[in-house]
Amino acid sequence: MKKVGEIRAITRRMKILALNALIEAARAGEMGRGFAVVSQEVRGISEEVDAMAVGLEAELGGEIERLSGMARDMARSAHGTRMVDQALNAVELVDRNLYERSCDVRWWATDSAVVDAAADPTPDLCAHASERLAVILRAYTVYLDIWLIDAAGRVIASGRPERWAVAGHSVADRGWWRAGRGLATGDDFHAEDIAREDLLGHAQVATFVTPVRVDGAADGAAIGLLAIHFDWEAQARGIVEGVRIDPDRRERTRVLLVDRNRRVIAASDGHGILTEQVGFDPKGRESGFETDPRGGSVAFHRTPGYETYRGLGWYGVIVEAADARAQSRAA
Repeated sequence: MKKVGEIRAITRRMKILALNALIEAARAGEMGRGFAVVSQEVRGISEEVDAMAVGLEAELGGEIERLSGMARDMARSAHGTRMVDQALNAVELVDRNLYERSCDVRWWATDSAVVDAAADPTPDLCAHASERLAVILRAYTVYLDIWLIDAAGRVIASGRPERWAVAGHSVADRGWWRAGRGLATGDDFHAEDIAREDLLGHAQVATFVTPVRVDGAADGAAIGLLAIHFDWEAQARGIVEGVRIDPDRRERTRVLLVDRNRRVIAASDGHGILTEQVGFDPKGRESGFETDPRGGSVAFHRTPGYETYRGLGWYGVIVEAADARAQSRAA
């Protein structure tokens, strides 16, 4: 638009020159008649050029606005794609982490000390199983505790009895206990949604279970249950806080993990965990990006699962509030 302005400035100068030339021609009388004709022509041309400039300005104005709109849409789309990728990255990290937990529980359920105590829960065998579980916990610090549970749903051994006195407590009312009892083979496991466990100081846990079977055989009869309690709060916080957000957007951006009911199970700002429900609607989509009239946006991606861990229908979610500066400019 700057060049159009320059053209119009030149035509204004031409008009002034033509007007001055007409004045001088009038003073010259008959001698200036030919010069007056030329001046009239110059004035006419300048008016034509000015009219063209006006038309060009209108045409270019619309074209420039259209191009600006396309640029804004492309920038918004690129930003949305990045946010969806960040949401996917967060939930993928969870999937890979929890896949390892599913492997752990199936492996440790075949430990001879665990199998022996489940088969014959004498005080000595249960104490030996507890010692073995304590060794595991010293190596695997991502767990709060590991419980060996008998066929009636009573905890008979645990890895941290000095911290949590859970032996003798019944867990038969837990959803994961009922789900675990129905698993068909030693290759199967059950992963529970995030919950607070009263026997572990109301800590947030991701519990994985699998039956302990006769002789540790995959097709053996179930004689008990092994439950491992993943320290969810500490591990999930590291994931959501580790997502790289642009510095100029960090203060108004939340990185979330939500369950299948869109309940917040992890949040980069630490708010709403297990109490807040995020208002986005995936509408059956695996992923998506949406904006609201106020200028905010939300991106999400459903768990893709990893190896034999299929996921629990969780989502990685990035919620970005509207930029206050942009809102004030719009106002």
